[in-house]
Amino acid sequence: MSKTIGILTGGGDVPGLNPAIKSVAMSAFDNGYKMVGIRRGWAGLLQYNLDEPSTHDYYIKNLTREDVRTVDRTGGTFLHTSRTNPQKVKPSDIPDFLKNSKYGKKLDDQGTMDYTDYTLKVLEHLGIDVLVSIGGDDTLSFSVRLNKEGFPIVGIPKTMDNDVFGTDYCIGFSTAVTRSVDFITNMRTSVGSHERIGIVELFGRNSGETSLISAYLSYVDRAIISEVPFDIEKLAHFLLEDKRKNPSNYCMMTISEGAIMEGGSIIESGEADAYGHRKLGGVGEATAAEIKRITGQDIMYQQLGYLMRSGAPDSLDRMVAMSYGNLAVQLIKRNETGKLVALHGGKYTTVPINMVLAGQKRVDIASFYDIENYVPKIKDFMGIPMFLS
Repeated sequence: MSKTIGILTGGGDVPGLNPAIKSVAMSAFDNGYKMVGIRRGWAGLLQYNLDEPSTHDYYIKNLTREDVRTVDRTGGTFLHTSRTNPQKVKPSDIPDFLKNSKYGKKLDDQGTMDYTDYTLKVLEHLGIDVLVSIGGDDTLSFSVRLNKEGFPIVGIPKTMDNDVFGTDYCIGFSTAVTRSVDFITNMRTSVGSHERIGIVELFGRNSGETSLISAYLSYVDRAIISEVPFDIEKLAHFLLEDKRKNPSNYCMMTISEGAIMEGGSIIESGEADAYGHRKLGGVGEATAAEIKRITGQDIMYQQLGYLMRSGAPDSLDRMVAMSYGNLAVQLIKRNETGKLVALHGGKYTTVPINMVLAGQKRVDIASFYDIENYVPKIKDFMGIPMFLS
């Protein structure tokens, strides 16, 4: 039976999204299905005005083979993205046409609204039979809600942090690590030339996996991760000793954006987004200032930020993105919805989509990290996952 499949991407962009979209679309076409692209993630459904045709073409695109033919050659997502949460919309984010409408349920005295019912109404209006959502734990949390409401959905995990619970691997992680290792390796020329202490701050929110794996692969001297509060005095003395031992008289370290100094708190700024997250970043700069104060050494600090998630995907992210996309359509063909495609032990599989809310995926400290010396330390390689996750 012919089906109409909707697809969207939400949250932060990562390399590999476009190959995933193309893989879903091409596999869908091969099975005689129609594809509907939803622009700007969940915002595309929330901002779609049933009574205003101008919003229809803007947020919804009927996809063809020609539309997706070349999209896999670039990073990001050609459908665009947003951090919209239809089940928790702040007053300032409510579309004008939905204010004072029959849709929406009030959640608190501040006027926060739940527009899940309206989202379902739009999906019905569009004739979408199954929705494929590509995102991290935030985006997928609304997928869980739609599944609970009885709407057929399949989730594909993506996040450069690799922290979606229920899968060993998320689209975007390999490329983020590859970018980080390349930048760290290149930065050695400047840090070494000036005989300084190099500090590289990496995206990763509350998961230290990007810092851990990038540090491990690039042989930096110390790695600070989000899961372990660090003693700044001890770290400073470690780095001073590392610098002295290096014939080129320099040293390097990585630090997760969500890292916390002992006795301190996480550094974040700005207003909370639709999922309650404020912007992280700046702990590397604060750490650099403290290390300079303690050691008297000159510091070279670099926040890689969005460079980690920009550009085309590497081969591993292409492989996983395409495989996840094909698996998603295979599930749809078998009417197996309410699932998240996943990797477990290097093999493709699925888990119930509500698994993403069942816990938090963090670095296995006991197996992969030396908390006393702030370095990656793999206790036993036999039988462990390829990406130490």
